[in-house]
Parts: sequence; C-alpha cells; structure tokens
Amino acid sequence: MEAPIFSAACSLNRGRMVELFRTNDLVLISAVEAFLTSAGVRFTVADAHMSAMEGSLGFLPRRFMVEGSQAARARELVRGAGFDCDFSDV
Repeated sequence: MEAPIFSAACSLNRGRMVELFRTNDLVLISAVEAFLTSAGVRFTVADAHMSAMEGSLGFLPRRFMVEGSQAARARELVRGAGFDCDFSDV
C-alpha cells in the first residue's frame, strides 16, 4: 500500500510512503518513532486518530509508514534493534 508524501510546498515529487508494519501497541509505535527519528528516517503513523471513530477502544491497528526509498533501511534498523514487529510485505 502506498500513499503520497506532501511537503510544506505540496510537492508530489518527494516519494511514496509504504507500510512497514501494523500494530495496536502504542508503546512499540512510540519506541520505533523515537528510534527512527534519531536515525533520520522519514515516517508517519497512519490511522492514529481512528479511536474517535472506534469509540476509543483501541482495536484498530495503526499503520507505521516510511518513505519508500528508506523502507529497506528502516526495516533493517528496526529488526536489528530487536523490536518485535510483524513487517508488512513491501
């Protein structure tokens, strides 16, 4: 699954986001966010605000998305750091 990345100038030429993994584990998401931020990997967490639609129950998984050109590096970094992620097929 891919989604366009939009810069502040709304350029569509920056790249595509691909799903790295899905999870309901907010601690895992927070830890991976901090880890990849320190490594300089661009990412976003999709569906983070779906709790408003689901009644704040937390059963809808969040999608951790990374820039397509950095997906292999991000996967290697996350796996090497020992995070327990079920990686999506990219």
